[in-house]
Amino acid sequence: MKTLLAINSSGRTTRSVTRSHVAHFVQRWRSSALDFTVVERDVGVAPPPSLSEPWIAAVFDWPRSRADGVLRDSESLIEEIECAEAIVLGVPMYNFGMPAQLKAYFDQVIRIDRTFSFHPGTAEPYRPLLASKPCVVIMSVSDEALYPGGALAHLNFVESHLRTLWAFIGIRELEFVRVLDTDDLARTARSMAEVNAAADRMAAQIFTARDLPTLAPATAAMHANPH
Repeated sequence: MKTLLAINSSGRTTRSVTRSHVAHFVQRWRSSALDFTVVERDVGVAPPPSLSEPWIAAVFDWPRSRADGVLRDSESLIEEIECAEAIVLGVPMYNFGMPAQLKAYFDQVIRIDRTFSFHPGTAEPYRPLLASKPCVVIMSVSDEALYPGGALAHLNFVESHLRTLWAFIGIRELEFVRVLDTDDLARTARSMAEVNAAADRMAAQIFTARDLPTLAPATAAMHANPH
């Protein structure tokens, strides 16, 4: 059975655009009778702890520090990534960057000699240690001009930051689904259709042809308020 890691990072719980789209992505797979399980990680509701001096000391004493438990949360987050065949991540833009709780997540999973190695003096001193896998990033903004090609794209630090952090540990197969924080039902229907298409492309990557059922047209969108 395949595992899908679904990560939410919005500080909203009842009016979140990214949460509704991540849920739609998961439902797309469920409605298609794919044989998979979902591991849900909600860093918006339960943010990972901030780094501390004991945490940093334990990182540089790994793996001898395993027994003291300081890195228990970090290990759990890393193991979720390792055990998943695919990842879907919901990310709203806050002040031109990712939410602080999502940055805290990456601080916990980017660890020397665990998810990357360091080789000073070489042509490639930083080398990822995790196997790559497909990751769909569902990102929301309040102004489409912030997306690539827009007049305000230079203020969008979310996409380049996420590409850098994921690639640093080995996750290089990123696809962005860019949605808008809006009450426009027609615009929401289009973004839900884009989520459907991304879910179908990911399924085609990780499931064999025999496993894949006949999917409904990707243009079929959920009729729901994005909030």
